Amino acid sequence: MTQLSDTAEPVVSTRGLKKSFGRKQILHGLDFDIPAGRIYGLVGHNGAGKTTTLNAMLGLTSYEGTIRVLGEDPFAHRARLMEHVAFISDVASLPRFLRVRELFALMADIHPRFSPGKAQAFLEGTDIRPEMKIRTLSKGMMAQLHLAVVMAIDARLLVLDEPTLGLDITYRKRFYRRLLEDYMTGERTLIITTHQVDEIEFMLSDIMFIRDGEMILDMPMETVSEKFTQLVAEDEAARETARQYGPVYEETRFGQTVMIFEGADRAALEPLGRVSTPTISDLFVALMQRPTANPETVR
Repeated sequence: MTQLSDTAEPVVSTRGLKKSFGRKQILHGLDFDIPAGRIYGLVGHNGAGKTTTLNAMLGLTSYEGTIRVLGEDPFAHRARLMEHVAFISDVASLPRFLRVRELFALMADIHPRFSPGKAQAFLEGTDIRPEMKIRTLSKGMMAQLHLAVVMAIDARLLVLDEPTLGLDITYRKRFYRRLLEDYMTGERTLIITTHQVDEIEFMLSDIMFIRDGEMILDMPMETVSEKFTQLVAEDEAARETARQYGPVYEETRFGQTVMIFEGADRAALEPLGRVSTPTISDLFVALMQRPTANPETVR
């Protein structure tokens, strides 16, 4: 088995990552590092550049700049790299014409670190049987099968691109909690893109916001709570005082004004209303309002 770089190095490192399709520049020189053993949420609107970034990291598209994944150039050495990387998109990507046992056999042929026995063990206690055709499974059963496939891959880097798309909230929560409890170790790194960011906030170690091909936030979750503050002010006097501290975002909801501050003194804001840490979705909305260096929207 191929040995890649030591986990002390960043699992993913990019410098000046750019990508264009024709005259349209999609990524505008991204710089970021992802250490081992972390759970990163990559969040952005449709067309922001999330999938293009993932595709570049996985060696699925050419690019300008430098990317190293587990010490490898993913585009030049994709086959070697994929021995240690797993990429799973939404559950609809499972081949519905196969039986469950056939899917496990196919996965064993595709990925050298997939264990059919381990996958079957994860399905114990469910209604899924090896002879069942995937197309006959309910969405909930599909989620269970998808999770079994994910957790049966002994990969150092796991990339999940909208893995619970189309599933109800019950199965989404089960998917993420079991992934966190039964799969993640200090040696594995997980990158997730999702639109239901509040549902995975509890498991994230780091958050990245991408807008118009630019990384506008790349921060550990503990730093988010230190750097950003949300204030709900109910009277005009409090609002006027709070505005002196320079909120990065302000919105009126049902007669109350919600403000988000970056680097403000919480003690100074506390007499003005209810103070808390913004949720990731509220922070995302706030920071998406800021202008970028590339105002042209990425499609």
